[in-house]
Amino acid sequence: MRMSLFGALFAAAFAGPVQAQDVTVQTATGPAEVAANPETVAVFDIAALDTLNAMGVPVAGVPSPVYLEALEDLAATAQTVGTLFEPDFEELAVMRPDLIVVGNRSSVQTGALERIAPVIDMTIGGENLVEQARARIRAYGAIFSAGDKAEALIGTIDARLDDARSAVAGKGNALILLASGGKISAYGAGSRFGWLHTDLGLPEAVGGLEAENHGQSVSFEFVADADPDWLLVIDRGAAVGAEGEAAAATLDNPLIARTTAARKGQIVYLDAVPLYIAGGGAGSLMHTLDEVVAAFGDAEG
Repeated sequence: MRMSLFGALFAAAFAGPVQAQDVTVQTATGPAEVAANPETVAVFDIAALDTLNAMGVPVAGVPSPVYLEALEDLAATAQTVGTLFEPDFEELAVMRPDLIVVGNRSSVQTGALERIAPVIDMTIGGENLVEQARARIRAYGAIFSAGDKAEALIGTIDARLDDARSAVAGKGNALILLASGGKISAYGAGSRFGWLHTDLGLPEAVGGLEAENHGQSVSFEFVADADPDWLLVIDRGAAVGAEGEAAAATLDNPLIARTTAARKGQIVYLDAVPLYIAGGGAGSLMHTLDEVVAAFGDAEG
């Protein structure tokens, strides 16, 4: 029997694509419902871009600059939709993204961006950075139906963490310094860079440091008195492309020279962009861990 016209239309309607279902994921502001498998995604956070790139998730809109060299190929194929601090709302309106991702430096724009598309805040910062990074990877896995990729990526990061723990074990204590414009600040276990202590088991040369975003301002005398076995240095100017004295020049003075770290050649200048701009991004985490293994691996205990 030939199917009636009504029956054919009814069947065709139900044979079409099924509407994407929502998934609930953990964000920086709590649980959020997001439509699964968004096709057009704009991202205003370098850590988020870094992780999505590591997972092979396509991104349509990116800020300029993307800071990380590893993201330059992505930036060359995606559309520029503003900066981390100032979205280009006209470009976004034309793009009509299905999802917008914000983070540390762009979350203040959430309200304005929500007029264009659903927004999730995937900020990573402060304490428990590695734990937050794992949570973001799993959230992206749920959103983009890439749970297997997410778990594989977490497994790779955890293996690198194990390597770094082994490398620093028994090698002494460390002090983390941020150098900026000729001044220095120190970071401890509760800070944005504190995971280098807490997740690697690397002892602090100085305990109880203030966990401020810009660290605890310290003097060269403070560092000399602390006499760390290792100095882990982050050059803020190099991270943001600012002019001014480089970190190595800032620390080139007699007070720093008398520390154990300097005398043993154990001042490590970590790549600044992955830590300062893209902290918690999957690729950035692995890059920093590789740097730690390279620096500590051959040192005597």
